[in-house]
Amino acid sequence: MTILLDNTILSNFSTLRRPDLVRKAFLEEVVTTEHVFREMQAGVTIGRIPPCDWEWLKNVALTSPELVHFRRLTPRLGQGEASCLAVAIERGYRLATDDKDARQWCRKLGISHTGTIGILAMLAKKEHITLAEGNRFLRELIGTGYRSPLAKLDELLL
Repeated sequence: MTILLDNTILSNFSTLRRPDLVRKAFLEEVVTTEHVFREMQAGVTIGRIPPCDWEWLKNVALTSPELVHFRRLTPRLGQGEASCLAVAIERGYRLATDDKDARQWCRKLGISHTGTIGILAMLAKKEHITLAEGNRFLRELIGTGYRSPLAKLDELLL
């Protein structure tokens, strides 16, 4: 199943300066929407997000049916999250997001989803990183203002 990344995921792994980790985490195709990529680029331009090499990340354009969902969702969500949900609805993709509202919509619509913590835990389980590295990355993110429900990944790997 293809994985869609929203801007919260791009921002977090850019903050870590490790976009390569997202690519390693999934065997599936990893994509984002044009809306999300524009949001991320705007963050880079104003200095809010560190520049990183995301050239490998495919940007998908919304189809006509997806635009219908997008227009319905944009009053409630940002354009990036709305575009990802629209694509996930129509194409059956999984969504990677840390946005609380987008995650609520995923649950409401039955869309499979994960987030930064899930990706870090997956990387540790697959031994792409050690548990210590995963915990260090999580601490780094928390230090930059990331609101994590966990202080460590340990309990997810039991």
